[in-house]
Amino acid sequence: MVDMIERRRSKIAGWGVYAARSITKNTRIVSYDGERITHKESRDRESRYLDTGQIWCFTLNNRWVIDAHVGGSVARYINHSCSPNCYSWIKDGVIWIRAARNIAVGEELSYDYNTTGNTEIPCQCRPECKNSL
Repeated sequence: MVDMIERRRSKIAGWGVYAARSITKNTRIVSYDGERITHKESRDRESRYLDTGQIWCFTLNNRWVIDAHVGGSVARYINHSCSPNCYSWIKDGVIWIRAARNIAVGEELSYDYNTTGNTEIPCQCRPECKNSL
């Protein structure tokens, strides 16, 4: 699966993940990997990450969170977008990033982070976007 994507500098923010080949709608692209931690540990870590404007923790279920900053896969570099071409899907304890539509070679992958919490990070998905994460 990883041969269908590559990490490189993003037009949205920092690093991004791009389609190295055409990806058809609903394809499982990559799993969001990292250290499995409790929600309490996630709150502690996230406050440090958010101070630098980064989001690495992804809620798996009501007990666990995946911290991609520790042992994460290339999926951690997929940026947020308010008009994404991917979506997250949890199956059998694995967070998958899947194609929401057909994705062309060279297109940057994105999904809606659906964040919760008190800290707001300005969205950078497009210059005129006024949303926050």
